[in-house]
Amino acid sequence: MLIRMDELVRAVASAFEIVESELLGATNNHGKRIAVLCSLMGRELGMDDAQILALTTCALFHDNALTEYILSEKVQVGKEQELNMRLHCEYGQRNIEKLPFEADVTGLVLYHHELADGSGPFGKKEGEYPLGAELIAIADMVDVIYKLEFAEASDLPAIRDGIKSQTGKLYTKRAVDAMQAILDDAALESLRDDKVDQTARALIPVWEVDVEDDAITKLAELVAQIIDYKSTYTRSHSIEIAKKVWIMCDYYGIDHTTRAKAYLAAALHDIGKLAVPTHILEKPGKLTDEEFAIIKSHTNMTHKLLSGITGFDDICNWASNHHEKLDGSGYPRAKQACDLDHISRLLTCVDIYQAVSEKRPYHPVRSHAETMVILREMAEKGQIDGTIVNDLDKVFA
Repeated sequence: MLIRMDELVRAVASAFEIVESELLGATNNHGKRIAVLCSLMGRELGMDDAQILALTTCALFHDNALTEYILSEKVQVGKEQELNMRLHCEYGQRNIEKLPFEADVTGLVLYHHELADGSGPFGKKEGEYPLGAELIAIADMVDVIYKLEFAEASDLPAIRDGIKSQTGKLYTKRAVDAMQAILDDAALESLRDDKVDQTARALIPVWEVDVEDDAITKLAELVAQIIDYKSTYTRSHSIEIAKKVWIMCDYYGIDHTTRAKAYLAAALHDIGKLAVPTHILEKPGKLTDEEFAIIKSHTNMTHKLLSGITGFDDICNWASNHHEKLDGSGYPRAKQACDLDHISRLLTCVDIYQAVSEKRPYHPVRSHAETMVILREMAEKGQIDGTIVNDLDKVFA
């Protein structure tokens, strides 16, 4: 069964931008604009599809380590900004290298904040870091400095002059030449917020993988890691659920393709939480009605992000059903038992098991036995599947 990996990458990038907006105040579609500019520049420089795919994915994911490095014990908030920048780049490069590209991505994220004159975080000068990193760097800075989503055609001469004036300082010569070659009225128009998604779809090469392929599993695990770092209390929540769902599918003798799809649904089920402010996720006291409504909205966001991916129908439904209950008391759609298949029920039970057992702002770590008491109470009320609860006890006791 084939899945459009490039569509999943763009969906994940949209989720990243929510985090960028919260933590850095980044504008909408910043990553997509960088990817579009990089694709245009890469083709101008003669790159093939494999190189363009690697470059644009790195562009979309250039800030993939934001949540992780900000929560790192090494980071000194308000201090040692150069160290913080290096950590952000190092973690991001480590993460992107988990994906099996056909083209080399060495240094593309690691050096995307380097400056041509050597004053960047790693002190690399022009010629000492990869071309792809040069292109991501110039696209990133130009978009931030000139606010390309709002720029008009009449602004182009000043923008082009401004870019050229920084040759050998902020930008390398070959990056400047490539940017000057592609930045025209049509390119600027294609970067508008209402057009950039369509532009990215046209300019990023198609990447199809089988649902059981290692590539998609690694991307799901990368996304799960980023989701989990959104809060200090959920450092391994999503990936632990994915592992437990895999084990339970094995226990039930479920075929390998369905098991792989269930694993992906579990790893991605909380991707919508990237849109929930961290202060709400980590609030130790009782949530207000408004805050709880914001928390609940993450399931709709998960559905929105995953629903447009070819081959993802089951995965999207399972992921967005994880707070539904058999008695209709769940959310977001108050589904009934007849609406929830076995994998949806399994993911719900495993999600509750993991959330109840791990430390949260509002409860301590619980043992397996203590966790099972809570799950059995919910099963007795008709909220979750009692057979699956019993099976979880057998498998994880």
